[in-house]
Amino acid sequence: MLTKLSSDGQIIIPKAVRQALDLQPGAQFNVRLSGGNILLEPIVDSSIETLYGKFADIDLLSTQEEEHRQELLNDTSASA
Repeated sequence: MLTKLSSDGQIIIPKAVRQALDLQPGAQFNVRLSGGNILLEPIVDSSIETLYGKFADIDLLSTQEEEHRQELLNDTSASA
């Protein structure tokens, strides 16, 4: 497959390659030289990295603390 370098230093990865690797807009790559060749290695997120920040707007600790308080109250009420 043939592609060109633009005047801005950009290249287009052919559609067949993007589809084969399931590359989406915004995908990041590690770029390195190897024996006079340019290697582009897609960075694949681990499951931890994928979840990072997903629950930023949720206060999970407060929710857990409130559930624990309710459990303690229920246990105290059941014992009395």
